[in-house]
Amino acid sequence: MVRFFTAPTHSPGTGPLKWDLGFYLGCLAFALPTALVAEFYGYRVWGTFATAAYGFGALHSGWLLLSARTGRTPRGPLGSRWCGIAAVALLAMILPLAVLVIRRLTGVDWLITPFSWAAQPEVWVIERSADLLLHHGTPYVDVTALGRAPVVNDYTPYGPVMTVFGLPRALFGGTPLTDALTDARWMFALATCACVLGTLKLLKWPRVPVGAAQLALACPLTALTWAVAGPDLAIVGLLVLACALAATGRGAWSGLVLALVISAKLIVAPAAAVLAVFVLVRRGKGLDWPAVARFATALVATTAVVHLPVYLVDPAAFVEHVFRFPLGMGVVRSPAASPLPGHLIAETGAIGQVAAFVLVGAAAVAMLVWLVRRPPANGSGALLRIAVGLGALILLTPATRYGYLVYPLVLLGGYLVFRMAEAGTRGPAAPPAQQSATTSS
Repeated sequence: MVRFFTAPTHSPGTGPLKWDLGFYLGCLAFALPTALVAEFYGYRVWGTFATAAYGFGALHSGWLLLSARTGRTPRGPLGSRWCGIAAVALLAMILPLAVLVIRRLTGVDWLITPFSWAAQPEVWVIERSADLLLHHGTPYVDVTALGRAPVVNDYTPYGPVMTVFGLPRALFGGTPLTDALTDARWMFALATCACVLGTLKLLKWPRVPVGAAQLALACPLTALTWAVAGPDLAIVGLLVLACALAATGRGAWSGLVLALVISAKLIVAPAAAVLAVFVLVRRGKGLDWPAVARFATALVATTAVVHLPVYLVDPAAFVEHVFRFPLGMGVVRSPAASPLPGHLIAETGAIGQVAAFVLVGAAAVAMLVWLVRRPPANGSGALLRIAVGLGALILLTPATRYGYLVYPLVLLGGYLVFRMAEAGTRGPAAPPAQQSATTSS
């Protein structure tokens, strides 16, 4: 299966082209119903554009497949498998985001009418959190002192770092032009692109397989998130960057970036264990305790510096927003729900809720055993373990959304890029731990 994801851009065989055709047809099967029946206005706009993008990708892949079967190999840009990726980037990401940013200027976001939303609630909430931080020193309001019953959108279920993406609008918004230019989704997009470029530079610009781009960029979850929301893409981008820093021997910088990631969204906290073990064994010549000490010091110090000022302003509000609400223990219950195993099991009753948390615990133990018995000795191995761990957490946690599956998908795309980088730089004198990890991870 891996060879389908790492096949050449101008593939001489039909196997990767069959995969491409199936991929775009599957994406089309998601986009078309979204355009027709989605509850949210932004989803429908995205679905309309995405149907055209994935339709083009399917037609182009079918043409390449037919050409390959008749012994012809088209040359030039149209003969490249990257054409489908380019179509998705333009038609399913850039254009719908621009349309929705302009549409949002009508000012209907805060109405209880999802069919009119040009941005998902997390965009408004993050922008509001930045404004609250500037005026009150904390992005978290006391939901028990509002003078009315609190509602879901009163909550800011993110760490303090997430407010950074809303600061441009809080500082410079106020006119139609500045509101359009400072929409938080542009900030998420810029951060994501910067992380991708930074990672590729650290890896010495490896060849990016088309399959990696399909998983990380062209899949519907990524394209939809880019257009209607965006925070998860910035977070996973920073996570991949932290892994690249660790893989290139920059343990302290990796710890700092990871602290910022966790201080934005707690869902990625399990990655700290994987990267700590990776930093410890990365050299393949004994345990590098000084390196892991630098990593841990940067992680803990940065986390404390970011959280303590906000926590001290209103400890109760901080705990209510960041911990109690996401865990379903807040004054208002988190609406996060998807037809994933953990939620379905928890919905069966009290026993089901206990069973769901037992499964989460079992998955955590299994991940720890995997880390101890087969620690990641290269960046691709670390990314694979983070992808599997987060994927299990997302599938088994009772309060979650299917959109969070963008995390393991992007991480798996990053895993393929890291493999290509490692294959291009590894020589015969590579440490045994690295050689074995390449075949086992």
